[in-house]
Amino acid sequence: MLKRFTGWLLIVTVLSANYSYLFVYAGFKLNQNYIAANLCVNRNKPWLHCNGRCYLMKKIQQANEKEKAEERQNQKNGFQETFCEAVKTVKFHTFLLRTISTPYHAPAPSASLSAIFRPPQVG
Repeated sequence: MLKRFTGWLLIVTVLSANYSYLFVYAGFKLNQNYIAANLCVNRNKPWLHCNGRCYLMKKIQQANEKEKAEERQNQKNGFQETFCEAVKTVKFHTFLLRTISTPYHAPAPSASLSAIFRPPQVG
């Protein structure tokens, strides 16, 4: 039971992130009478037959602006992460070169290791 609830909750969460316009429209349709009577800009002009569509357009525009702002923020964060990683890499290598003053000389492999690790013989 808990697994099913968790699964449905995750599905709704993913869909809400991707289909924000659908939820704005569904909320409008569910509350259209209230919106037309109380929130509509043209509620005092019934001959326009707005029925709250002006409010719907405002909400869609707000959702669109919010999505664009999130996209710009994500791009900004990605650029900052990339730039910071590049700066860290340069500083790390510069610091590494300053601290190592002598070159590293690898020891010669011993005879016992070359006897153990050798390619198989085909024959």
